[in-house]
Amino acid sequence: MGKVFLDMAVSLDGFVSGPNGEDGGLHDWYFAPSGNATLILDELLHGVGAMVLGKRAFGDQPDGFDTPYKVPHFVLSHAAKDTVERDGATFSFVTDGVESALEQAKAAGDKDVCVAGGANVAQQCLKAGLLDEVQLHLVPVLFGGGLRLFDHLGGQRIELERTRVLESPGVTHLKFRVVK
Repeated sequence: MGKVFLDMAVSLDGFVSGPNGEDGGLHDWYFAPSGNATLILDELLHGVGAMVLGKRAFGDQPDGFDTPYKVPHFVLSHAAKDTVERDGATFSFVTDGVESALEQAKAAGDKDVCVAGGANVAQQCLKAGLLDEVQLHLVPVLFGGGLRLFDHLGGQRIELERTRVLESPGVTHLKFRVVK
């Protein structure tokens, strides 16, 4: 079984979206990769066996969304829904918590499990000690407001050990091991 890691783009002041929920260019590097960003994308596309995300990250699309990850996706939700299949990806809705979503994602294969969306899901995973690594794509922009990635951790100290720093045009890729 692979590792469980968080993978999120974040502004320099710690936001995963701007004051009105906008992307604000946080994912430009992903959709037009150059430099080391191509290495990061290759690792993600070939190393991820399942993904976990929140309902807001999934969005309002009833039939799933376009994703390059043709793997099982486990979407945390308060409402039960039927599994959706789209272009080789499946979206299963998990109503019994983040631990259950991660267990289902781990059982889906022997590759890594990527927690990819939603600050709330990331916070739940961090607070519960469920992550092995944190990978951040730090974009040099200051939002000054929006949705913070590392809010609501309950005053808990979480120690990280930096394992990699890669620069790409418009983004710095940071990887940390969660010290347990």
